[in-house]
Amino acid sequence: MKIIMNVRITQGYEKWVELFRSAGAVREQFDITVLAYGHDKDDDSSVYQVLEVESMEKMQEAMSNPELQKMRTDAGVDLESQRVTFLVE
Repeated sequence: MKIIMNVRITQGYEKWVELFRSAGAVREQFDITVLAYGHDKDDDSSVYQVLEVESMEKMQEAMSNPELQKMRTDAGVDLESQRVTFLVE
């Protein structure tokens, strides 16, 4: 299943990218593949990720993982702002 995740970040895009890239091994544990990521043209505090996940259950398991949660908050992710769009293949 493919999804688009959108979040607001509070500590700058460069910091978010650095920590996002460093979380690759954690994402692999949950079979999450990054297809693309980026930000709005005129607003780099609104970040988008296009992800492929095995199932929504796996994604929920990943999102409740304390290590991944800490990495996300350290990167300035406003967890309350998270929005997920499910894509039809």
